[in-house]
Amino acid sequence: MSKALVVVESPAKAKTIEKFLGKNYTVKASMGHLRDLPKSQFGVNIEQGFEPKYINIRGKGDLIKSLKEAAKNADTVYLATDPDREGEAIAWHLAHILNIPEHSTCRIEFNEITKPAIQQAVKKPRPINLPRVYAQQTRRILDRIVGYKLSPLLWRKVRKGLSAGRVQSVAVRLICDREKEIQAFVPEEYWTITAKLKEKNNAKGFDAELVAVDGTKPSVTNELQAAGIVDDLKKAEYVVSDVKKRERKRNPYPPFTTSTLQQEAARKLGFTSRKTMMVAQQLYEGLDIGRAGQVGLITYMRTDSTRVADTAQQEARTYVEQKFGLDYLPAKAPVYANKKSQDAHEAVRPTTLELAPAAIDKNLSKDQLKLYTLIWERFIASQMTAAVYDTLTIEITAGRYKLKATGSQLKFPGFLAAFSGMIGKGKEIEQTADSDLDHETTLPVLTPGQIVKLSKIDPKQHFTEPPPRYTEASLVKMLEEKGIGRPSTYAPTIETIVDRGYVERVEKRFFPTELGFVVLDLLKQYFDKIVDAEFTAGMEDKLDDIAEGDASWLSVLEQFYGPFAKDLSFAEEAIGQVELPVEVSDIPCENCGRMMVVKQGRYGNFLACPGFPACRNTKPILKDTGVKCPKCKGAIVERRTKRRRVFYGCENYPECDFNTWDMPLKENCQVCGAFMVRHRYKNGGVAAVCSNEACSTRQSPEHKAVPEKTGDDEKQAKAKKPAANRRKKSG
Repeated sequence: MSKALVVVESPAKAKTIEKFLGKNYTVKASMGHLRDLPKSQFGVNIEQGFEPKYINIRGKGDLIKSLKEAAKNADTVYLATDPDREGEAIAWHLAHILNIPEHSTCRIEFNEITKPAIQQAVKKPRPINLPRVYAQQTRRILDRIVGYKLSPLLWRKVRKGLSAGRVQSVAVRLICDREKEIQAFVPEEYWTITAKLKEKNNAKGFDAELVAVDGTKPSVTNELQAAGIVDDLKKAEYVVSDVKKRERKRNPYPPFTTSTLQQEAARKLGFTSRKTMMVAQQLYEGLDIGRAGQVGLITYMRTDSTRVADTAQQEARTYVEQKFGLDYLPAKAPVYANKKSQDAHEAVRPTTLELAPAAIDKNLSKDQLKLYTLIWERFIASQMTAAVYDTLTIEITAGRYKLKATGSQLKFPGFLAAFSGMIGKGKEIEQTADSDLDHETTLPVLTPGQIVKLSKIDPKQHFTEPPPRYTEASLVKMLEEKGIGRPSTYAPTIETIVDRGYVERVEKRFFPTELGFVVLDLLKQYFDKIVDAEFTAGMEDKLDDIAEGDASWLSVLEQFYGPFAKDLSFAEEAIGQVELPVEVSDIPCENCGRMMVVKQGRYGNFLACPGFPACRNTKPILKDTGVKCPKCKGAIVERRTKRRRVFYGCENYPECDFNTWDMPLKENCQVCGAFMVRHRYKNGGVAAVCSNEACSTRQSPEHKAVPEKTGDDEKQAKAKKPAANRRKKSG
């Protein structure tokens, strides 16, 4: 038998695949890219047709030598890098390093790491897809041009360490523009009026809301108007004018794409996009699940398609029939439309339904189990029938006023039966007309002409609210809707704009910093296309055209570089030194007496002496909680670990080592007098408990309750207290 070498990207994947292929195959990992543009120089020859200068990545010499040796001893070499443009480019670089002709049938591709998929892949090798390689190379060169030409301009004119990029700059603009909308927002007053009604012989009432005055939608903008309507309604007779009963269906949502997976994991699990992709990669590459050994649990997680393989659909239909019954099985396997998809891969789904989350929960970490359950339930639900609700609408006339009461009851759960409740039963990310079905309301059976009795009128004052700041989920959704970047780039893009200090995450929402506004205004003035959403989306379309072989990569680069080079030359001359606004604190420097100023660093804001470099004194900005330390009576302040995780400690650290993950509250325990804390339980519940762990209330049943449910996994403490040595690093 001939010997074959299979080169994959990661060691975890190599281990799984080698088990599937047997002794005649050696599987080695490239550990990602082996060749790239040099870090120390531009690496693109603009004059010579944008020729890239690729070099072997420093530190990978021994690995390259090992792969060359393995290839020399093999009769056949298969390049099995990831099935996307990046993976295609890695395969192309590997072919160059291993002296494999790029037109030879050396490339194999699979969407899932299962035995049938791997064995089938080695039977169907193909040449390297050069248009995909050119698309990746074009993106790399575009990013290099922007990064190595524009970023140094920002270093010289604004501050060292800044960066600009096609996708990250648009993401910063979205966040800054939203902040400006919020700042410019003027709230408007409006009132809603709800009548509590009941049948004469029925003590249980129901709510009906005012929906029309003289046949038109009411506009109640002040208390005086509301009071006039309330007076009229108190005197009116309430007659049922119409009763509408109907059946409504709520359809399941498609299986996950990369984008919807990131959005849903952010909403339901509190995962960042980076964390979602990291855990999904682990599930894809394979985990040891006991007797079955190393198994890939999900299909490839970088996809924009909702397509599902016929074999997977048939397996799902069998599972649904056996688990739930024929009533839950649609007549035909559903097919979901793709908005705009390359359709290169399937949707993100479990590789096999034999490995249910409950059956392998002991083999997965907490985060792996959560994400696997999310993917599993979404896929099963996508192959089931719609949920059916009975809805009832009652219209009531009260003189010149019309009121409406609506209710719904779940008649048949359909796809909702697939959700275990561990993640969030049926509450999907999409905001649709079905949202009102989430809250079941029972109404009495009434008939037209029937008179109902008024119990109470409840007028409520409201104010319109500004648009919400972006969360990780809503930002990813907006980037996808506008066609900016690709789902696989969202996680590194978001982390970059946070690391550069352009935006801050505060309670899971993005706030632009002063630096973000300054850099954005500069880019808008001199490089308007770089921060223009339509231009960036159009560039993604051009990259797609290159990948499909419908456009020349060289033409795309030429069309971009000409205008960009002119803008760069003009900006270099026109922009003077940009002075960032300085916020002066009321805290004097201990060394020289100057009032310290607020500076922004990689890990957030801090205080620095304005006498730098003569005086290099710095200190952290401490947010006082208003609670005194139980050990030394100093103030308990909010601190952050190096990874930006919030905890609370004494201001006198390191002399006093008191610290806690729980937020101190100003209320005191009624039993022992210690301050209360907001404690987060392992299952996500939150409750106010005594900070004194020896207090009898900590063992009482009421403090074991979990009244508030949250999916914020990142804030769940693995230990009761952060390590003291980590506090020192965080400042």
